Amino acid sequence: MFQTLPGQCSIPRAVAIAALAVVGLQGTPADAQKRDVSLRLDWIYQGPNAGFMVAKDKGFYDEAGLNVDMGPGKGSGSTAQLIASKTSQFGFADGFVIGAGVAKGMELVMVASMYRRNPTAAIVLTESGIKTPKELEGKTIGIAPGGTQFQQWPAFVKGCKLDNDKIKVINLDPAGTVPALVAGKVQAVASYAQGAVPGIEIRSKKDATSFYYADCGVMSVSNGIIVHKDLLKQDPELVRTFVKATLKGFLYSHAHPDEAVAITKKYAPEIVPEITKRELEMSFLNWQTPNTAGKQMGWMSDKDWDSTVETLKLYGGVTTPLKASDLYTNDFVPTGKEFATPPEK
Repeated sequence: MFQTLPGQCSIPRAVAIAALAVVGLQGTPADAQKRDVSLRLDWIYQGPNAGFMVAKDKGFYDEAGLNVDMGPGKGSGSTAQLIASKTSQFGFADGFVIGAGVAKGMELVMVASMYRRNPTAAIVLTESGIKTPKELEGKTIGIAPGGTQFQQWPAFVKGCKLDNDKIKVINLDPAGTVPALVAGKVQAVASYAQGAVPGIEIRSKKDATSFYYADCGVMSVSNGIIVHKDLLKQDPELVRTFVKATLKGFLYSHAHPDEAVAITKKYAPEIVPEITKRELEMSFLNWQTPNTAGKQMGWMSDKDWDSTVETLKLYGGVTTPLKASDLYTNDFVPTGKEFATPPEK
């Protein structure tokens, strides 16, 4: 029998206590040490938003101490509403939609932009013979309600000097736009070219023609990470950490597109890898503008946001005072050469 003096602990007992402590630590789930974070994407899981899936799958969020609950979206408008209502903490949405929302009183701000060039377009099959936006008159176009393409549609119509009464617009589910065009149910669809054209051409074996909204004056910053302004005040370090880990995911997808596609398929088994890879590669073309050349990934230009605000006021129906500085901040974009925007492939 081992005896101890009052206030003292025997060596075997000390060892036992230490062992129990180690077991207790080993039994603690890793996730218990992480911050739970909610994220809503802009759209279904696909090539252009693969960076988020990559950040999660490669452990970039884990390394940052984040347990990210990620879900697909139903368009930038829907995602913006979720962030404005604080239903989700982080969102991926279009700058034009954010500007329209802020003009209506939503407390939103973009903290990093991946698509700094507007990829939105009205898309037709080349064999349709539709060669100009004007020839959309008399036709039916399918658009997902709530998305960027839907919100920018009046701006496109006005900028291209089209007669809106002569174009029939029908609502389509995001996943149904490409099949509807290929099946001939509509003569055109409005979508991000990078997200729609690959599916159209690879599935139908037919060429597509894109009428970019930007060519009709709809110049605006496109998709980026958005948050509620209260989150910036309450937890700026969380925002900074999330942005940094996410940008790592996007940059990794640029350097390893095949792996990014394989990761995306884990989240959406129904995708066609060939289509997803082309979506991803097309999205790289919209990563920067002349005003962001040489800047960090995610960094946004005053001039690009000024153009966005001007477009909102000219074509988007915004009449309330709105300034570019109300819509974005570069304070959370990481520095360092590893975050430099890569050259176009």
